[in-house]
Amino acid sequence: MLWHIRHARWLDGRPTTHRDEAGELIWDEEDGDDLKILGVYSSEVRANERIQRARELPGFRDEPNCFYINGYTLDQDEWIDGFVTIPRAGQAD
Repeated sequence: MLWHIRHARWLDGRPTTHRDEAGELIWDEEDGDDLKILGVYSSEVRANERIQRARELPGFRDEPNCFYINGYTLDQDEWIDGFVTIPRAGQAD
């Protein structure tokens, strides 16, 4: 799976953090970071080819090093339990 993270900019001018001390890409959707899935590819090579094409496009070229590839096993259940919704104050469930 290939993702791109568009990091939110701070209104007060603080620098945007893209990677942690170990060089790993970080994001926080609650802070306004936006994750986009670019596709699911049969190999890392194909995902990297897609990154090269995407780096030419508006938006993606503004953060050319914010792509994230994670492997995924096909035909495997991922969410095997149910879930509950806990509404926030002022929201219906």
